[in-house]
Amino acid sequence: MDKAPEAFRTISEVAAELAVPKHVLRFWEAKFAQLKPMKRGGGRRYYRPQDVALLRGIRFLLYHDGYTIRGVQKILREHGPRFVMDYRRIAENEARNEAMIAPHEIPDIAAEAAQGRAATSARQHTGEFVSVDRQKLGALLDEVESCYRVLVLAKE
Repeated sequence: MDKAPEAFRTISEVAAELAVPKHVLRFWEAKFAQLKPMKRGGGRRYYRPQDVALLRGIRFLLYHDGYTIRGVQKILREHGPRFVMDYRRIAENEARNEAMIAPHEIPDIAAEAAQGRAATSARQHTGEFVSVDRQKLGALLDEVESCYRVLVLAKE
């Protein structure tokens, strides 16, 4: 029988949901002060829904985005637990939106250059004039400039 979303979860239920061993959850409790599950008699842990959401965010940052424990601790200090809880959802929505955008075909410049070099060397031996497709070069330059702008914005 499934529990209601607002129900408390045991460590076994949370470990199964997040696909991590129980000892990892205990370790994370020691490393992240924001994780404070309720403890009942005998030290049995009960995780609130916000604890589970925070664990999901921590797991996403560690396993998906490749952050270290210290990196996640810094994020929690600077942005707070709400940011970490929402981070996974925001990142997955962005990934979904990016997937819906039609992929832009990137030309294989190296292959084209290799073919061009072969044609150029053949023409040089025959004395033919090598023409340059200025429209393609202009489009390529525009693409490189837009990539540069994206990198500059991402750096800020």
